Amino acid sequence: MTGYLLRRLLQAVVTMAVAASLVFLAMRILPGNPLLTKFGQHPDAEQIEKIMHEQGWDKPLPVQLVAFFREILSGDLGEAPSQGNEPVSEALKRRIPATIELTLAAVAIAIPLGIAAGIAAAVWRSRWPDHVCMAGALLGVSVPVFFLGICLRAIFTGMPVRGRLPDFVLFDPITGFYLLDTLLQSRFDLFTTALRHLCLPAVALSSIPTAIIARITRSSMLDVLDADFIRTAKAKGASAWRVVLRHAVPNAALPIVNIAGFQIGLLLSGAVLTETVFDWPGLGQYIVKAVPESDYVIVQAGALLIAGIFVSANLIVDLLYVWLDPRIRLS
Repeated sequence: MTGYLLRRLLQAVVTMAVAASLVFLAMRILPGNPLLTKFGQHPDAEQIEKIMHEQGWDKPLPVQLVAFFREILSGDLGEAPSQGNEPVSEALKRRIPATIELTLAAVAIAIPLGIAAGIAAAVWRSRWPDHVCMAGALLGVSVPVFFLGICLRAIFTGMPVRGRLPDFVLFDPITGFYLLDTLLQSRFDLFTTALRHLCLPAVALSSIPTAIIARITRSSMLDVLDADFIRTAKAKGASAWRVVLRHAVPNAALPIVNIAGFQIGLLLSGAVLTETVFDWPGLGQYIVKAVPESDYVIVQAGALLIAGIFVSANLIVDLLYVWLDPRIRLS
């Protein structure tokens, strides 16, 4: 297990390094200058040159890339020119909890709903529950997240559609996770308000992973329900739901765990669009605002963070594989 973990951690480091390098090069190849946001369209050329030299942006790209990785290893993510030279690490600490809270809420909807729909479709195959669940899954995977978000805003006019709390509410968070912080401070009225603000973004973000998990669950369950040990369990007189829940679901779990873990990583990329539609003050919105301003520092730090979370989610899924099926060899 130790050797396996070391190999996977090494792969994770290489993956993150490649991802950060690609984002680093892409941001510098694209047209634009982050200093134009600070100085306007008619900046002082000498001042621009001075700041470019101080930031090291006038050096060759390989030199800048080495300096970038050196800053990462030292824990310094730099300062964002488009945000008044605010330290990026401070901005990320303030915004990451919002994105994680939104992602966890979407996961809490997608995994149980997707698995339940997939099981129902498999148990009642070729009948109306199967047709309804798979039609819903097809619709869920086809509708873009941003379009679904806009539709939800138009339909549920009585629900909050922007931010995490109303602007007039005075609230000093402890951890940055509003649902948790409101409970810790016994602000149950604000807990309800924060939950209402979270509902529509979470539903929009969960649509695609719910559909994908439902389809994979159905396919995996159909394979297991046709197995010999299922017929044996039925012949021994086990009830239908005991056969499904006790025998079929655990043996169909591996593909479901795999796709669920993969979707958790993809939810971070989907959160970018969701946060933009619902004005959710998270990491995705922070990156989206930085891209048109060519703010290298923000995009690089955000991409590195998302890559780290995505790789970590896949590592956890690999370890769950071994726990769920001891027959899998780590080698």
